[in-house]
Amino acid sequence: MSILIDKNTKVLTQGMTGNTGSFHTNQALAYFGTQMIGGTHPKRGGEMWKADNGQELPIFATVAEAKEKTGCDASVIYVPPPGAAAAIEEAIDAEIPLIVCITEGVPVLDMVRVKAKLEKSKSRLIGPNCPGLITANECKIGIMPGSIFKKGSVGVVSRSGTLTYEAVFQTTQVGLGQTSAVGIGGDPVKGTEFIDVLEMFLADDETKSIIMIGEIGGSAEEDAAQFLIDEARKGRKKPMVGFIAGRTAPKGRTMGHAGAIVSGGKGDAESKIAAMEAAGIRVSPSPARLGTTMVEVLKG
Repeated sequence: MSILIDKNTKVLTQGMTGNTGSFHTNQALAYFGTQMIGGTHPKRGGEMWKADNGQELPIFATVAEAKEKTGCDASVIYVPPPGAAAAIEEAIDAEIPLIVCITEGVPVLDMVRVKAKLEKSKSRLIGPNCPGLITANECKIGIMPGSIFKKGSVGVVSRSGTLTYEAVFQTTQVGLGQTSAVGIGGDPVKGTEFIDVLEMFLADDETKSIIMIGEIGGSAEEDAAQFLIDEARKGRKKPMVGFIAGRTAPKGRTMGHAGAIVSGGKGDAESKIAAMEAAGIRVSPSPARLGTTMVEVLKG
């Protein structure tokens, strides 16, 4: 099993004709034949886009047209910040089940509007400002390097893009591999939170353990820790390793991105680490020890 995506997922690229969209569409096609079914451009509908492997994909004028003609069930967005929210809304209107927005720098007020629309929709959004997600050896959506993945048993969920790769690389190196890895993004207003992904990993029989990587700012990690405590009381629990990025950040300062703000004694690394440990998560002392820490946890 896997979560969110698998070898049957059909993926549309919004922004495929731009440099970034073209590059990562080619990378996805090269990853175990991820089913990229085409792209969108309002002025180039009806044209064909040629991939590096010689495959030709159709360009549709709208997401709704793409959904009608291909039955796509996922969309990935490589649209510049000023137009990213509108691209997400277009995918929501077309009832795309899974929308992944890679774009960094989407205005917060735009995302507040998107979030309200999302809550009344049939769609799930991953991101924005995220690396996307991969189900190992099956499907790649986003910018994660596929070469570091190996089919295995660890589920990875992270706010940090770079540390997502680190957790994946290390679990591959120690021989555990991954089921799926999901980068939820670090912005303060986003589509999917830790709890959503943890719920899926807990329900997935092939995911035997979980790595959760948080960051300073906000309360998502504390909320996730309470969720895990509540689930453990129901008998649902899996071995977990965690890490919090930004431990040395000064209070009241934005570190790295808009989501990493510490203020009023909340959102700092200490409170998040304490919450994770209270939920039974082994917090790694360093991002360089995520894999070995997981091995230690599994050995008991």
